[in-house]
Amino acid sequence: MFYRKRKDELTLNLTPLIDVVFLLLIFFMVSTSFTRETQIALSLPTADGESSEKSTDLVEINIDINGNYFVNGQGLVNNQKATLIKALRQIAGVDKNKPVIISSDAKTSYQNVITAMDAAGQAGYNNLSLATRKGDDDS
Repeated sequence: MFYRKRKDELTLNLTPLIDVVFLLLIFFMVSTSFTRETQIALSLPTADGESSEKSTDLVEINIDINGNYFVNGQGLVNNQKATLIKALRQIAGVDKNKPVIISSDAKTSYQNVITAMDAAGQAGYNNLSLATRKGDDDS
């Protein structure tokens, strides 16, 4: 007697595929940054007084708590004064009348702020101001 071979039903198991897609989703969610990493976290010192109007055509020097310099949000290759002067001269071009705002962390060394002011002066800028945040009335 001849028996027919029973054909097994073919099924496709999707569980491993779903696992791989889920792991890829987790990987991309973890590796994606949702905050702007280019912003520099500064805790500005406080002062009482009126705030000035913010100009769009200005030069910003930021100094973080470790003494690293950033010109218009771009970090410098090192913390030497000559590098800061070169960066400021490149930004200025022929217009040395742009206002320069120096923002430093409240715990930054005073020498770093003076170095930034001196570099701006040597680069030809004469309109310097220091950024602060408005002080609390209860202090």
